[in-house]
Order: sequence, then C-alpha cells, then structure tokens
Amino acid sequence: MASHTFKLNGEQITVEAEDDVRLLWVLRDLLGVTGPKYGCGLGVCQACTSHIDGKAFNPCSVPVSQITPDDEITTIEGLPTTVGKDLHPIQEAWLDLDVAQCGYCQPGQIMAAVARVRQAAADGREIEDRDLDEIRNICRCGTYTRIPEAIKAGAKNM
Repeated sequence: MASHTFKLNGEQITVEAEDDVRLLWVLRDLLGVTGPKYGCGLGVCQACTSHIDGKAFNPCSVPVSQITPDDEITTIEGLPTTVGKDLHPIQEAWLDLDVAQCGYCQPGQIMAAVARVRQAAADGREIEDRDLDEIRNICRCGTYTRIPEAIKAGAKNM
C-alpha cells in the first residue's frame, strides 16, 4: 500500500491506500468523510461532487494516486470554513427555500453550485441561467425548480 498526502477540508492528511482506489472510497471508507455520496461511480449522477483546488470534480472517478500533496480537497463538511461561518450562503439558501427532500444528492448539488457561482464571479459577472443549465447533478426527488432559486439567492450573499 502507498501513502497519499493531500489537504482535506483545510487539514494536511496522509492516508494509506492502493494507488487505484477511487478518492471517494478513500474519503468515505478510510477517512470517514461521508458528505460526498456514492451514486453511480462513473461521474454521471454527481452525488459525490466535491472541490479540488476550488473547482468541482467527482471523486468517484479519480484514483487517489492522481491527487498530489499540493491539492486541496473540499467536501461539503469543509465548505462553511471557506467563508468562516457555520453554513455557507448556498447552504443557508438551501434551507431557507426548503430545497431538500430526501437530501441524498444535496451535498453534490451544493458543491456544484458553489463552484459555478465562484466561476461566474471570477469571470466578473453574476450567475446566469446558462450557468445553472451547466449543473448536471441528478436529483432523485425532482427538486429541480427550487435548486436554481436557491443558487441565485445564495449567490447574492457570497
């Protein structure tokens, strides 16, 4: 087994795992970080969406050997600390607008939304419908009408 070192939710960690183990399993099974959910294992449903160096990615599709010591992985558990609050503004909007039903896909939805809002801001603009159309996370309960409203509401406070 090999040692893999990276930053997880603001803390440098080292974990022992075979090189071909997907990062999702390292997070969930070895490190006990269960916010990223297993859905399809192929990066299609995006229930596991997290951030790598601030950009959305699907850890179910990435072997741990591709993560470097300089990479910073942020999961839903570490998202609030990126703004120094108990909840991130997108999480607050999710609650305010009662988006979640079963809640299974919500961590991935929120992580994808935050990355999209940050990208729009980096481009010097507000979040637009075309940005929202690019978020492809699957919601089994069909709360698709409330998700864009929450993203727009949360974006105003980011």
